[in-house]
Amino acid sequence: MPLPTDHPSHSLSETPYLQACRRQEVRHVPVWFQRQAGRSLPEYREIRGQGSILDAIQDASLAAEITLQPVRRYGVDAAILFSDIVVPVNAVGFEIDVVPGVGPTVNEPFRTKTDLQRLRSLEPPVDTPYVLETINILTHHLEVPLIGFAGAPFTVASYLIEGQPSRTHQRTKSLMHSEPSIWHKLMSRLTDIAIASMRSQVLAGASAVQLFDSWAGALSAKDYTNFVFPHSQRVFDELADLGVPRAHFGVGTAEILSLMSEAGADVVGADWRVPLDEVRRRVGPDTAIQGNLDPTLCLAEWSVVEKEAREVLKAAGGQPGHIFNLGHGVLPETDPAILEQLVELIHNEGLQADSPAP
Repeated sequence: MPLPTDHPSHSLSETPYLQACRRQEVRHVPVWFQRQAGRSLPEYREIRGQGSILDAIQDASLAAEITLQPVRRYGVDAAILFSDIVVPVNAVGFEIDVVPGVGPTVNEPFRTKTDLQRLRSLEPPVDTPYVLETINILTHHLEVPLIGFAGAPFTVASYLIEGQPSRTHQRTKSLMHSEPSIWHKLMSRLTDIAIASMRSQVLAGASAVQLFDSWAGALSAKDYTNFVFPHSQRVFDELADLGVPRAHFGVGTAEILSLMSEAGADVVGADWRVPLDEVRRRVGPDTAIQGNLDPTLCLAEWSVVEKEAREVLKAAGGQPGHIFNLGHGVLPETDPAILEQLVELIHNEGLQADSPAP
């Protein structure tokens, strides 16, 4: 399908989310939530239907509606495309499903050099036209920026190699150290796929992109530098000409935050383990920060959430370049009313936070 030529980001450039990404002054601290669309919302459960999440993603009208639901309910400052990081690799023929309660699962994991043949180039208009159609629908309905995204090469590689989510990433680490040539070829293919996917999303109308390297925190700084950094850096380099903010996020990444910033991101998202004043110090003054309330705290009563959210704002110090978010995704058990109150608090108090004491 042809990509629409009318890019909406120009009309949205003065919105708080995009201003914060560029470390500009904002009228209020912008907030959105990772996994803000999905199982925590009753309206999602009402329309989701049966079958794999990948089936729902391929229904453009349904995916667009699911993307819009949290924007309507919460009044967040950005929408994030309802999709999944495994969509592109599944679309090119490396069969992978998202199993409820387990996560991405591969029946025939990546094992040898011959498996590289299962990862051809991604052609978004042919392979993922439903993603572009979803974005096209959203550009006609959204009054806030739409964030497109892709899985980072390392995180997607870990799913392909392990066959499912892993606590140890033992097969992944074994391959990168014992077969570095195969490893870098795999990462190069996945880098190409991530770039093609995110470029197509921006050209279809997304106003920003986020690279999810969810499991990069499993690596030492040395291994990240040698085996991951060059590929993540290429993703950001090859998206630079699009002129949209590029964010980078992972879990457990305290020791590699500076490297994630150096890879070329405009925004680095952090989990809850490092206070935002320290995150800012590690990523440097030229990078915006995103985060970082512990999502499990949103299962507590409002007085707890309120207190901890103010601590996050205090650590951010009311300085330009902060996007409030959780330190990971919204948990399915979260009461939407808590998030409604949280958005109101951030909008009302986010710029009033005093700078943290030295």
